[in-house]
Amino acid sequence: MRGDILNNKLLDKLFVKYKIHKIIHLAAMAGVQPSLISPTEYIDTDIKGTVNLLEKAKEYKIKQFIFASSSSVYGINKKIPFCEKDSTNLQISPYATAKKAAELYCQTYNYLYKIPIIIFRFFTVYGPRQRPDMAIHKFARLIQQNKPIQMYGNGLSQRDYTYIDDITQGIIKSLNKNFNFEIFNLGNSKTIELKKLINLISNKLKMKPIVEILSNQLGDVPITCADITKSKKMLGYKPRTPITKGIQKFIQ
Repeated sequence: MRGDILNNKLLDKLFVKYKIHKIIHLAAMAGVQPSLISPTEYIDTDIKGTVNLLEKAKEYKIKQFIFASSSSVYGINKKIPFCEKDSTNLQISPYATAKKAAELYCQTYNYLYKIPIIIFRFFTVYGPRQRPDMAIHKFARLIQQNKPIQMYGNGLSQRDYTYIDDITQGIIKSLNKNFNFEIFNLGNSKTIELKKLINLISNKLKMKPIVEILSNQLGDVPITCADITKSKKMLGYKPRTPITKGIQKFIQ
């Protein structure tokens, strides 16, 4: 059903009609750069929307609440790879801050109302049907159109790209777990530099990229990399799609 998690009347209708007993909460305003332009939209959807669903979880005695957070909450943490126990007090975008606030609300509702909660911190998810503003989709489209790609900085920034099938595998594995409150990283646990990513996409497309070099963007972190030791041990999580294979699948 198409709708908005800010619409409480709609949420009540859904919970009554479908007898929901578990919530996988993926709804959000996403993206670092748009959050710099419209930060209040992120407060509304990512924080208020999450609290709306937590309220429904409390009211309708939900047995499990799974929340999609982001690697952005680690911010400019200098310890690599990022571990779930690391400090998350260094967010540098309104998007990251909103996700961190939503995590805190999850923790509060778990403590107050004993709602079993799992928080997943996703690391740069990509694949078919990816948002067109995300790097891989955007770069592939511009290369195909023989238009210039904007590369911010020296091209040495690194991201831990995670193929969508690996993310869904992690979520599905969690549905049969009886945790009180846990946070898990879902990533590929391998990074690729921005300029190497551009070369990989262009090689798969068999086209030469036109690259326009710009200064670093406000709000962007230099690196993301997931420590997935905990996810492997407690969920049996195992990413199976390396970036070379994932880019090929995306382009196809």
